[in-house]
Amino acid sequence: MSKEDLRKKLTEIQYEVTQNNGTERPFHNEYWDFFEEGVYVDIVSGEPLFSSTDKFDSNCGWPSFTKPIKEDQIVEKADFSHFMVRTEVRSKEGDSHLGHVFEDGPPPTGLRYCINSAALRFIPREDLDKEGYGELSYLFESK
Repeated sequence: MSKEDLRKKLTEIQYEVTQNNGTERPFHNEYWDFFEEGVYVDIVSGEPLFSSTDKFDSNCGWPSFTKPIKEDQIVEKADFSHFMVRTEVRSKEGDSHLGHVFEDGPPPTGLRYCINSAALRFIPREDLDKEGYGELSYLFESK
């Protein structure tokens, strides 16, 4: 999808976050305190990234996850911006900037994927089949 098409498809904040490595304000974004069952997909490509089963309240103001649904859907890159050393996470197919991963999360991974809500679209558990993500129903079978 061209940058022009993305500008038409995405909101201003979605475009800024995913295409320009932006960051939305903490505690003022759609999913930071949202805990319904379902999956989170890349707002640009639709690739499934995170599950509500791995979401936790890290009190950082952004949605936080202990792991992605599939590790190979996330690309990690060194980020030296803002006078810090961090690990940026991007979606593999969409190459969307998602956020960063830190090593201060809870067990079992010890990781905290701190993700911008603007990079995500939430698919409720009950809509997985309808939205074309039925193969991910297994994530909720033990519940």
